[in-house]
Formats: sequence, C-alpha cells, structure tokens
Amino acid sequence: MGARSKARKRALDLLYASEMRGESPTEALDRAIADGEGPTNDYTATLVRGVVAHQSEIDELLSTYSEAWTLERMPAVDRNVLRLGVWEMLYAEDVPDTVAVSEAMALVRELSTDESPPFVNGILGAIQRSRSA
Repeated sequence: MGARSKARKRALDLLYASEMRGESPTEALDRAIADGEGPTNDYTATLVRGVVAHQSEIDELLSTYSEAWTLERMPAVDRNVLRLGVWEMLYAEDVPDTVAVSEAMALVRELSTDESPPFVNGILGAIQRSRSA
C-alpha cells in the first residue's frame, strides 16, 4: 500500500471516529497529533482539514447525486469515503479524478459492505461525468 493510500485510510479513520464520537474531525486530528499518535503522512491532515473546510459543498453534491439516499441513511464509512473522494476530485489538483475514484473504491471494498462499492462508484462516477461535461 502506497503512502497516499495509507494517508487516505488514516484520514477515513479520523473522520469516521470523530463522527461516531460527535466531535469535530479537526479536533480529533489535533488531539492525535498532540498525543503523538498523529498521522505520519502530512497528506492525512490535508485530507481531514480539506473535507472539514468544504464539507457543506461536498455534502450538497453528495445529496444531489445520491438519488433517494440521504446522507444520514448512508453507512458512515461510505459517507466519509465519499467525502474524501469528492474532496480529492474537486480540490486536490495533483490527484486525477480516476485515482480519487479508484482509491475510494479500494477503501469501501476493504472496510464497508458488499453493496457499497457499486453505490460509491455510481455517485463518484456521476460527479466525475458532470465535471467533464
């Protein structure tokens, strides 16, 4: 697993855990750093802070493209993987859309339900196509 793939997984861990605890992801990240358990790859912090900074726009896009699924109805892992994928597609200039989608797919295949990969792929693919149009 490459360094950025590990950073994505760690960012997902932080986003998911903070959501389950009802705390801000940036607070969770800052605490992990202060406790010496912080990410070893700076890209993890970039991802977490980026998702938090743009979460309202990202969630609006996800709501638009997730036909008949509210954000609250989505499994928490899927919701946070989608947030990471959309952030990379929209804001990470050095990450091609196809890489953002394939990395998100790898995370849901490993960590979520059997139904999650087609769901996540469908939403990210629709967003990717809308950007290309």
